[in-house]
Amino acid sequence: MNALSRRQFIKHASYVGMGTLCCGGCKTAPVTKRPQLLLIPEGQELSLGQSAFQETLSKGQLSQNQRLADLVGRVGKRIASVADRSDYQWEFKLLADQTQNAFCLPGGKVAIYEGILPICEDEAGIAVVMAHEVAHALARHGGERMSQNMAVDGAKMLAEKIAGTYAPSRKELLMQAYGVGSKYGVLLPYSRKQESEADHIGITLMAQAGYDPNAAPGFWKRFGDLKQGNQPAEFMSTHPSDAHRAEALQELLVDANQLYQQASMQLGYGERV
Repeated sequence: MNALSRRQFIKHASYVGMGTLCCGGCKTAPVTKRPQLLLIPEGQELSLGQSAFQETLSKGQLSQNQRLADLVGRVGKRIASVADRSDYQWEFKLLADQTQNAFCLPGGKVAIYEGILPICEDEAGIAVVMAHEVAHALARHGGERMSQNMAVDGAKMLAEKIAGTYAPSRKELLMQAYGVGSKYGVLLPYSRKQESEADHIGITLMAQAGYDPNAAPGFWKRFGDLKQGNQPAEFMSTHPSDAHRAEALQELLVDANQLYQQASMQLGYGERV
């Protein structure tokens, strides 16, 4: 086989391999049932999530405010109870940092920063933030973004797949993909479609968990107002929004309120922060 034929063969094999991987990676998101391309095995994503979470906690400091930490844990457990992932080893941590952010890594590893709690105002506001982040993890949006990036370089991804190995930077990419702090590099942006989907799944989860879903539009409005002021809203800056977000949430309230009324316990807005 001459050099040109060999290159053509490798190119053809890469296309075939990518086609096979893409077909094998077709999944659907929970609640919305949107088709997704997921090339990374979920088991590997869960393992990376556990490792990344431990690394994040080792570099941060847990909150010393036990009341707020307990509040976060209580909200998290209620959301986890309706997330339909009993295989997750859920953890909920409050970090002593004024960053206005939160994240959920694969496997139910959730962290929220003290800085965002004043904007949350109450348990329902915390539920908006945590359910939104949990929704990103349940829908594997980070894995989806990583898969899209991998698909751009099909030959390299195919070689990794064949060799059964993955690049050492994969954990860092996972942390970027799920929004774990700027210290790990530039965050990979969620698409508007993924953001809308996280809103949809999130408001469904908080309603099923017994928190009044009417808190959701109010929370995002407060962040929108904050973004227009002098103080940057870090959470929203890494979670792109537009003028239609509150309107879309209002439309979702019809179904969400029905789920809220069917919840085993209606908690309303819960305890104040």
